Amino acid sequence: MTSVSLKVVAAGVATTVQDLGRPGFAHLGVPRSGALDRPAAALANRLVGNSVDAAVLEVTLGGLALRTDAGCWVAVTGAAVPISVGGRPGAYAEAQWLPAGATLALGTPASGVRSYVAVAGGIAVDPVLGSRSTDTLSAIGPAPLVAGAVLPVGAGRSPVALDTPPRREADGLRLHPGPRPEWFATDALDRLCDGRWTVLPASDRVGLRLTGEPLVRREGELASEGMVLGAVQVPPDGRPVVFLADHPTTGGYPVVAVVDPADLWQCAQLRPGEAVSFRRGARA
Repeated sequence: MTSVSLKVVAAGVATTVQDLGRPGFAHLGVPRSGALDRPAAALANRLVGNSVDAAVLEVTLGGLALRTDAGCWVAVTGAAVPISVGGRPGAYAEAQWLPAGATLALGTPASGVRSYVAVAGGIAVDPVLGSRSTDTLSAIGPAPLVAGAVLPVGAGRSPVALDTPPRREADGLRLHPGPRPEWFATDALDRLCDGRWTVLPASDRVGLRLTGEPLVRREGELASEGMVLGAVQVPPDGRPVVFLADHPTTGGYPVVAVVDPADLWQCAQLRPGEAVSFRRGARA
């Protein structure tokens, strides 16, 4: 079977390699990382016949261009972008053949933030601690893509079936109560759900940073304690931060709530200036 590699012609605003991440190393201070929009990454892999844990490219606000040295199957999901395959319009959320020497190019999405590019066989960079994910906080794993970089691709196979993208509606982030209610006013969770929150430009893979009417909390800091994915931490200024895949494993600010894991993909697609709404999740 012919080996395949991809040359990065243009890296875009920010493109990283991501798979399912490296959970289980929090005791070493290593975040889990992995794709922020996991359903979109999983769909891209299914479309090209990969296993769900194959590494893909997470592309922030488009601009990526890749040239292949051998023909391969590719698919683009997540934030919908204009797609060019060998100079011709390509299809979104469909497996498509990228001929040898041709270029796959992504434009800028009209909405959403992160698109996912899967190639049959997966991005085969060397794993670190069992994962090929780029950890932007700890600089573990492959470096973010730059023009001129060459990405090895694993042995792939032809797509076996079509897959219909599921209907996704961003209808608010469901919350479950956090572990430190004594650090907040008694109505803190209600105020979080009823408040008007806006995404700040400083948001990234570490956390979704929000602004709005500050939550009332006690002064000071907690002793450092473990943090989980989706934790809504509140620093002294009262403006919440939703911890995402590259979040620190510990923190000293109280957690008012935790976002339901099924809703975290929405955080991957929210742009600075967009509104965020919260609602209480169902009780277990």
